[in-house]
Amino acid sequence: MAKAKVVHFESIPARAVGPEAAGAAIRVLISDEADDAPVYVMRMIEIQPGGHSPDHAHPYEHENYVLEGEGEVMIEDRVWPVGPGSVILVPPDVRHQYRNTGSSLLRFLCGIPVARLRPSAH
Repeated sequence: MAKAKVVHFESIPARAVGPEAAGAAIRVLISDEADDAPVYVMRMIEIQPGGHSPDHAHPYEHENYVLEGEGEVMIEDRVWPVGPGSVILVPPDVRHQYRNTGSSLLRFLCGIPVARLRPSAH
């Protein structure tokens, strides 16, 4: 049975995404593994000025809400500006990338389904 969780996001370490995502870090706020949350994973993505997420696609949707900073999201061949209050839905199997175009941290929430619910999971 899942336990309740109430913490400040800064108590959850940010880890670098990797070399394909310069200046990007991720905090896994709520997950199946750590919190026994069976349906939804909540992550916080933080991108430094000039940084970006990987240019990639995967078989599950992203549900995003921008908390702070300025940037843009590329979805397929289209680019949209994003900032505080922007809501973004990236459908499954669609190429996408986030870029920080501002002078301060770009921070947004990112919701995805847990691994066992992804169509490609075995």
